[in-house]
Amino acid sequence: MEYLWWCVDCRLLAESNGTKEIRKLIVTFHTKAYADITMFGDVAVRLLELMGHSGNVPSAILPEDIPEALKRLRAGVEGEENVGADEAPSEGKDTADEPVVSLKTRAFPLIELLEAAVLEDEPVSWK
Repeated sequence: MEYLWWCVDCRLLAESNGTKEIRKLIVTFHTKAYADITMFGDVAVRLLELMGHSGNVPSAILPEDIPEALKRLRAGVEGEENVGADEAPSEGKDTADEPVVSLKTRAFPLIELLEAAVLEDEPVSWK
């Protein structure tokens, strides 16, 4: 049975057909040391995985674990070229004129948030 489900707060869109589930999330990173950062779920999960985290949303990281996660994230984004470069354009949209945004560029606000959390010894959470 196929269905489309849109939650009331528009944070999760899941399309399911039996065992296959595709999720599109809006993920917000939070710490008391920096302003909240919101990004698309596919990019956020990729950055979390580069940090050495499972990619689960919601979750958090303790202050003592942030320096290692930050080190992994920086190393990971240096090795990545572009997000979306291999993806086919969306149906009905002409994306030929749109620039491709590198993962390093997308990671910049999260790196700043993590650096601020390290300086103030604060945890980081995401939902």
